[in-house]
Amino acid sequence: MTGHPVEALIPYQEIAHCLDKSIARLETSIQQVLEQTPPELYSDIVENGIFLSGGGALLRGLDKRLTEKVNIPFHVAEDPLRAVARGTCIALKNTDNYSFLMR
Repeated sequence: MTGHPVEALIPYQEIAHCLDKSIARLETSIQQVLEQTPPELYSDIVENGIFLSGGGALLRGLDKRLTEKVNIPFHVAEDPLRAVARGTCIALKNTDNYSFLMR
């Protein structure tokens, strides 16, 4: 009411409850994409797993939940907040090797 910042403690269970519907949609989307994946690529995914990057990868237990739901190993990328930027930088420095990514 004063307009001043206020500190509030929110239990992680409440945050998890709020995120549950979005994560369930993510699970469904992953399953739909995997159903459309060619067999040779699917076998590589099953063998190597799926790497999560970005801020969402830092949600505690997300990799375990997805692994249990999809039955494919999920891993959190090393330094997930910068992983996409680093990969993009590598691709831009080596456009000859990644021409299929460029339009």
